[in-house]
Amino acid sequence: MPTTQNNILAMLQHKAVMKQHVFDVTQSTFNELKSVLAEVAETYNQLLHDSDPRVRLEYHDRGEFVAMLKVAGDMLVFYMHSNTFEFDRDHKIWQQPVVQEDVLNTYSGQINVFNFLDDSFRYNREEDLGYLVARLFVNRNGHYFVEGKRQRGMSITQFGKSVLDRAALRKVVDAAINYALQFDLLVQPYDDVKIISLA
Repeated sequence: MPTTQNNILAMLQHKAVMKQHVFDVTQSTFNELKSVLAEVAETYNQLLHDSDPRVRLEYHDRGEFVAMLKVAGDMLVFYMHSNTFEFDRDHKIWQQPVVQEDVLNTYSGQINVFNFLDDSFRYNREEDLGYLVARLFVNRNGHYFVEGKRQRGMSITQFGKSVLDRAALRKVVDAAINYALQFDLLVQPYDDVKIISLA
């Protein structure tokens, strides 16, 4: 068999299969995350039973790759990317012992957490911006780390030491909720908004 054909077969049998496995693990993790989001909404709503109904949490499943959690005036959007990623050579992941053991451990699925205003969805303001709160990376073994705002205790130095479970997902969700509640809108400078279009 020609060398190129052997290389292609080896890549299909090993690398491509491994990337599919990463996708499966990430999708399973995302489904678990959806369950955690529903549970979080229910738990906080029970604790808020006598509070203003406008601050109650609402969980929305938006299909295979998107879940949303309304928190007061914010909407946290959890988005699972459908592809498997590799890290650039300058990323700190390459310094981790689990990667030294096997470079294939770097291939990861990605779940992004964005913070939008709930009103952006309510009033269909498609030009409104959302802010990336966190990126959750999970590999074929369920090992993970989180990059993001105020995501402590889930740093890259822990990659390969623990498997992503419900307790870890709950920490990610609570940190995202905490970030959203502390994020305040700032008034735009007058000169930036003194002229607007009809749209």
